[in-house]
Amino acid sequence: MLKALSRPAVKLVERYLPDPYIFVLLLTIIAAAAAIAVERQTPLAVMRFWGDGFWGLLTFSMQMLLVLVTGYMLASSPPVKRLLQKLAGLAKNAGSAIILVTLVSLVASWINWGFGLVVGALFAKELARLVRVDYRLLVASAYSGFIVWHGGLAGSIPLTIATEGHFTVEQIGVIGTGNTIFSLFNLAIVACLFIAVPLVNRLMLPDEDESVYIDPKLLGEDEETRVRITRPAERLENSTTLAWLVGIPGVLFLLDHFIFRGGGLNLNVVNFLFLSLAIVLHRTPRSLLESLHEAIKGGAGIVIQFPFYAGIMAIMVQSGLAESMSETLISFATETTLPFWSFISAGIVNIFVPSGGGQWAVQAPVMLPAAEALGVDIPRVAMAVAWGDAWTNLLQPFWALPVLGIAGLKAKDIMGFCLIQLFITGIIIAVGLTWF
Repeated sequence: MLKALSRPAVKLVERYLPDPYIFVLLLTIIAAAAAIAVERQTPLAVMRFWGDGFWGLLTFSMQMLLVLVTGYMLASSPPVKRLLQKLAGLAKNAGSAIILVTLVSLVASWINWGFGLVVGALFAKELARLVRVDYRLLVASAYSGFIVWHGGLAGSIPLTIATEGHFTVEQIGVIGTGNTIFSLFNLAIVACLFIAVPLVNRLMLPDEDESVYIDPKLLGEDEETRVRITRPAERLENSTTLAWLVGIPGVLFLLDHFIFRGGGLNLNVVNFLFLSLAIVLHRTPRSLLESLHEAIKGGAGIVIQFPFYAGIMAIMVQSGLAESMSETLISFATETTLPFWSFISAGIVNIFVPSGGGQWAVQAPVMLPAAEALGVDIPRVAMAVAWGDAWTNLLQPFWALPVLGIAGLKAKDIMGFCLIQLFITGIIIAVGLTWF
């Protein structure tokens, strides 16, 4: 049944889903028009919201670009390539490859979302070199594991409300992760997704005559060549000593960060980890730079599109449109259904405001008073917003850009499969938030 459902979904998306750049342009126009029509903002005000906020994600854009680049460099180092090859060797056929890449992505994304995006995509490429499998579904499976990130160790909303001095601390206090990430209802949702997502991906595997395969030679796996050194400068380019004098202190800094200072994972730490390990494992600056040259090719989408999303977020937040959408969707909620409607509203807002932390800043002033008025458990409502934010990432190409850049695909190639996952995982999460 899922295979039959996935066929029209894939064809529909391949035919009508535009390139992510076109998608972000359309979202910009829709957000601006809605702010004018619904919030009675003037065109001049909306233009100012957009222009002032356009560069608001520059730091984040650079972080995401580095997630792609440093992750690629790490995975392309000889030791990691051998490890991925060994792990990929466990897949004996197309079905086992789909399940394996999904599970790896789920585990990595639950640990850290940036880690999950890179590892899933790179492992998918490694599997494609060894197993004859539909490449679109393989990459879609790698991306589908991303859905658990906001219920995992790096979830921005549960970590925010667990931090002293967060912006709603006077209203709800500090809520520990034992009530959110490690709560029974959240762990139950995560466990169900760990079972359902790989199974659904496997059941969507197209028949051989409908599958799209990729020539392993196109995946950039070149034979290593021996470098002939003829100039003094080339000795530095091929110096293991020079690389390790920088890379090893980077690794030691991270050990100090985690062990002695009790630091946690965040995007900067993940990027520093990837880069330091890549420097050490590539052994020479030349090897690292050759890998960088390949990695940077997939970053164009991030560079051009993320500023547009910053502009959309500014329109949504400053015009009051995001708040109005949230208020409308929870206006008819009850004590039992508030988590469900919080989840749905967050999923819709996420299409226009694809940032967990930014979305909580928009929705918390609406959701928290509603939860208090109805007597609903605050951690459950917070996690409902978190899961809504993660859920529609299956439809929103914003977060897929690093995966697509590494895999060399377009959004239309994978979103048909993700659309099926959107409906199935939506049911699982909604039931978990409401009744677990």
